Amino acid sequence: MSGGRQETVSGDSALVARARRILARPGAWLGEIAPGRYGLRLTADRRTRPILMLEEAAFRALVEVPGLRARPGGGWTARRVQAAPTPAPPAVPGRIVGERAVMATDGRLLTFRANLTESPIAWLARRKDSEGRPWLSPAELAAALRLRADAELARSGPSLTMRWDALPRARGGSAARMEPGDRVLAAGGRVARALDACGPRCRAFVEQACIHDTALQAAERALGVPRREGKWLLKAGLQALAKHYGIG
Repeated sequence: MSGGRQETVSGDSALVARARRILARPGAWLGEIAPGRYGLRLTADRRTRPILMLEEAAFRALVEVPGLRARPGGGWTARRVQAAPTPAPPAVPGRIVGERAVMATDGRLLTFRANLTESPIAWLARRKDSEGRPWLSPAELAAALRLRADAELARSGPSLTMRWDALPRARGGSAARMEPGDRVLAAGGRVARALDACGPRCRAFVEQACIHDTALQAAERALGVPRREGKWLLKAGLQALAKHYGIG
């Protein structure tokens, strides 16, 4: 697009939205022009002039949404996320049945029917103990949400067969700027360390409830744990997780 108008997009600019729309077009990709500057092109030919020039802050915004993946010829393209199926109408009040994709412990991506309105952690957070206090403490709830956020980031990587225990536990070198793949690997490492901190007995329940959104009764059946014992194992695991994160 030689001779065309070229714009520079910063991280706090409204034009970031335009950069996202352009990046969603077939063939659009990002390439690093200079340290901290990226060109957004519509064709594979590097000789074409970028339609937009992005600064580091804008690049980071695109890493978050829509997410980026490495391009075979260099640079990055938008991550293509398969649209979630339309949930069925509520069968009962407060329940929306749909499909949720989760990662099994052997690395396989599984799809199962689930109540899309509420996660097991959210359900427990609304419950009260015999004295009327929240069954999950603020620190336990915050730890569960932090683990879930890291797991979502780790699952956004190019491989759908990653396993927490297969990811690097530590990374060396400069931390000046992380590539999209580095962010995914770092999140996977944090998930692995967090699950280890829960202890071998509680780890499975924390993983099932916080990462896979498995109902407690289903997790108890799958893990061979007596009825009603699962929520106590989960609570103990979340207490250890909060301590690991330094929350509370």
